[in-house]
Amino acid sequence: MKKLIFIFTALFTISVLNAQSAQEELDFIQSIFGMEKKAVTMEFVHPSEAQKEDFWELYDAYETERKALGKKRVELLFKYAANYNNMDDAMTDAWMKEVLALGKKTDKLLVKYFKKIKKKTSPVVATQFYQLELYILSSIRSQILEAIPFVGEMDM
Repeated sequence: MKKLIFIFTALFTISVLNAQSAQEELDFIQSIFGMEKKAVTMEFVHPSEAQKEDFWELYDAYETERKALGKKRVELLFKYAANYNNMDDAMTDAWMKEVLALGKKTDKLLVKYFKKIKKKTSPVVATQFYQLELYILSSIRSQILEAIPFVGEMDM
């Protein structure tokens, strides 16, 4: 699990430093992260043979939606980095509104797929999915917060 988070963080950092081809790099990072994440999911989520097809179909649908939100998260980070030195009250407020809205969408997406997976498989499988996704999401959020300066920190 830590390997997965490390890979994501390293690749994310590299992509931020080389923003010229950011979209291509983001797609590349998401594909690598997606493969690693799926392998980790296989280790931690245990649907029965009868549940596997339904679970992986829902997982793939979840990943498609999650990746779109992940791209938005990266866009917001690029926006923050590009405007960091010029963020006045209005810019900071607008940026935070986007961040908070994205956080809500991400959390709602996770709950939505927890419910779908629970209905198609079992509460145990859905909870395994939820716990793993929440762990990964929390780890990524933590890594991002550790990597970016607080608003006004660089001015001090």
